Amino acid sequence: MTIIVFPHPVSANKYWRSAVPKGWTRAVTYPSAEAKAYKEEVGWLAKVAGFKVPTDKPVALTLVLCPRLFDINGKRTGVVMDLGNCWKVAEDALQGIVYVNDRQVKKLCMEYGEKTDRGQLIVDVKEFVPAPAPLFAEAA
Repeated sequence: MTIIVFPHPVSANKYWRSAVPKGWTRAVTYPSAEAKAYKEEVGWLAKVAGFKVPTDKPVALTLVLCPRLFDINGKRTGVVMDLGNCWKVAEDALQGIVYVNDRQVKKLCMEYGEKTDRGQLIVDVKEFVPAPAPLFAEAA
């Protein structure tokens, strides 16, 4: 079990950007500069917590989103990021750092925590061990 405290996630609205490259007919989605900065910070914090190489094993994640009392300008805010928005940003930020690919996330639990001045995201990472099938659980 490894618990890591990250800064409050970037909103998914600011995390992803889309553009149609010259000569293309479809938009390409890519991480914004803000997203790259957040992922870099998450990477350093994960390394300090002991993640030197991403695991290739299945993982179970518990995320606790602590909303922020103040926005980035220091102004009191009542805005609370929805958990789905938080998950997608965290999932991308952790990929390649904590786990190789987000397909390895086999269990996910999310909840809100207490508000803090700047907000934070607490992530508990565990190796996923599947429960036995109900039929065989009774026999065991």
